[in-house]
Amino acid sequence: MNTATLLLTVYLAAIFAASLLGGWLPRRFQLTHTRTQLIMSLVAGLMLGVAFFHLIPHSTLTPPVDVDFTMRWAVMGLVFMLVLLRLFHFHQHDFALAGTDCEHGHADAHPHNHAHEHGHTSSPNGPFTWLGLLLGLSVHTVVDGIALGAVMRAEPTGGGVLGLGVFLAILLHKPLDSLSIETVMAAAGKSSASRRWINLSFSALCPLAAAVFWLAVDPAVADSLLLSGALAFSAGAFICIALGDLLPEIQFHSHDRGKLTGLFLLGLGLAWGIGLVEGIH
Repeated sequence: MNTATLLLTVYLAAIFAASLLGGWLPRRFQLTHTRTQLIMSLVAGLMLGVAFFHLIPHSTLTPPVDVDFTMRWAVMGLVFMLVLLRLFHFHQHDFALAGTDCEHGHADAHPHNHAHEHGHTSSPNGPFTWLGLLLGLSVHTVVDGIALGAVMRAEPTGGGVLGLGVFLAILLHKPLDSLSIETVMAAAGKSSASRRWINLSFSALCPLAAAVFWLAVDPAVADSLLLSGALAFSAGAFICIALGDLLPEIQFHSHDRGKLTGLFLLGLGLAWGIGLVEGIH
């Protein structure tokens, strides 16, 4: 087993465990609104950095591929994820905190409930809300899996830390997705057993998509237009998630602007620093 295969196996196991953890946490602990916002800010910066510092540069490495090809696929990925957000309204991370206040004890003193004010999110206990959320996040997590499988296949098979940026972006974001599904299903009155099975199935989707892409792309033709297109498409999807899903959730939090901005910049810096660890592509 070469380094890339071993690393991918470790990454997939960690992502599966993190996703399961996200669905389990609401049953045992109550995350505060502010802490969730801080995590989202860090993940947004990391995903944006991974898209620009890792996925797009990787996409342009194949000799037949030019910048125009990469940007066309990146825009397609961005538009695809934007349409997904519009169709299934899985911009609902605050539902994980329904009924809770910010840590500051002045939840009503600042406007952070913008999702409900603008009316683009339905009630968490609506008849189809949890199903739309699950479907939207399932497609989203499949794209995440393709991104990880593609970047690992595009990396050299020798030593080094491969695909670390994409892995971390998915690892940190996946618990938020599972947490949202769990809490919205609970609000809709779904049984504990059904929520457990949905969490298990959802947690397996990203690793499964990554493994299928990894196995489907022949190493002999790894430098193909398919691989470059998948990397660029994933970059566009990551950019849309960061700018269209995560950051809008936190932009109204003026009371924590310093912390949120600092963690966003930390995420960007982390993505850039990972490139130094991975070495020259």
